Amino acid sequence: MFPKELNPFYRPKSDFGYTPPVALLFQAPVKLLLYHTYHLLTYFRSSPKPNSQTPIRVVCISDTHNHIPENVPDGDLLIHAGDMTNDGSVAEVQRQIDWLASLPHKEIVVISGNHDTFLDPRTRPSLSEEQRSGILDWGRVHYLQHRRLSLTIRVEPRDAEARTPLLAAEQSERRIRIYGAPQIPACGPESVHAFQYPRGQDAWSKTVPEDIDILITHTPPKYHLDLSIPKGVGCEHLLAEVTRVKPTLHVFGHVHWGAGQTVVWWNRAHEAYVRGLSIESRWTRGLLNPKLWWNVVKVACRGIQELLWDRVWGGQSPNTIMVNAAQMYGNTGELGNAIQVVDI
Repeated sequence: MFPKELNPFYRPKSDFGYTPPVALLFQAPVKLLLYHTYHLLTYFRSSPKPNSQTPIRVVCISDTHNHIPENVPDGDLLIHAGDMTNDGSVAEVQRQIDWLASLPHKEIVVISGNHDTFLDPRTRPSLSEEQRSGILDWGRVHYLQHRRLSLTIRVEPRDAEARTPLLAAEQSERRIRIYGAPQIPACGPESVHAFQYPRGQDAWSKTVPEDIDILITHTPPKYHLDLSIPKGVGCEHLLAEVTRVKPTLHVFGHVHWGAGQTVVWWNRAHEAYVRGLSIESRWTRGLLNPKLWWNVVKVACRGIQELLWDRVWGGQSPNTIMVNAAQMYGNTGELGNAIQVVDI
C-alpha cells in the first residue's frame, strides 16, 4: 500500500483536500509544468513599486474558525476575510468581533465567510432560536457586505531616514478605498453555508467599483492561491472581475491549503497561464494536447520577456498583490498558517 504522498492514484475526499505532488505529476503533468514555470518566473520579478513613500501596512487574516491567533503583527489596517466562526451563531460572531476590536490597529475591516451563518438572512433559519438570538455590536469594526468603504489613515514613514518634516507634513494621511463581498461558489448545503451561489454562475461581473485600492472577498479568484491543479476551486468570474478592476491588493481566504501571497502581473504570460489551466485534461493527462503545450511555451517566452523588461529596464506591468490569508492549516481544525503582512 502506497503512503498518500507517493500514491499516484490518490484523490482527496473533497475538492478542498490536498493532493500530493506525486499524484499531481501523474494526474496533470503538463499543467503542473505550466504552474511551476509561471510561478518560477514570477518569483524572480522585482517587488511592485509602492504607491507612496509612506506605505500603509495591511495585516491580513481569514478563516480563524473561532480561534484567536497569537502574536498578530502591528499595522495600520487589519483585514479579516471571513469564516470568523464554525457554526455562525450570534455568540460566536460576537466573540470574534470583540477580539478584533481589542487589537491596536488603527482600522479593522471584516467580511463574512460561508461559516458565518447568522450574517446571511437566507441561512439564519438553520440556527436554533438560542443561536440566532441577540444583536451584534460591531463597535469600531467595519463590516462590509457588498459595500464600499473609504478610510483616511494617518501613517508615518517606517524608514527613519525618510522622516523629514516636509514628508511628515505632506504624507501623514492616506486615503484608502476598500470593497468587500462575501459570496462564494457553492461548497455545501445551501441552508447552512452562507452567501453561496451555484458553481459556474456569474455573481461578480460589474459588481466591484473601478476606483478601489483593496478588494476583500472570501473565495479566491480561480487558479490563484487556490489548489489550482488539477481544476481549481476558486471562481473564474471573480478572476475576470479582478482582471478588469486591477486593485492594488486583493485579500481572500476559504481555501486553507492555498495560504500565502503572490503578485499577479497583468500581462500575456498571465493570460496564457489562465488559459492553459482552463483546458480540460482527459485520459491523456494533457500530454497529447497541443493547445496546452502551446500555453506552456507562451508562459515561458512571455514570462522571460517580462522578467528581462523588469530586471534590465525597470519596467513593470500593472499588477495586483494577492493574499490568501487563511489561518487554518488545511483541514486540521487548528491554526498554523502565517499571518500575512503587506505594505501598499
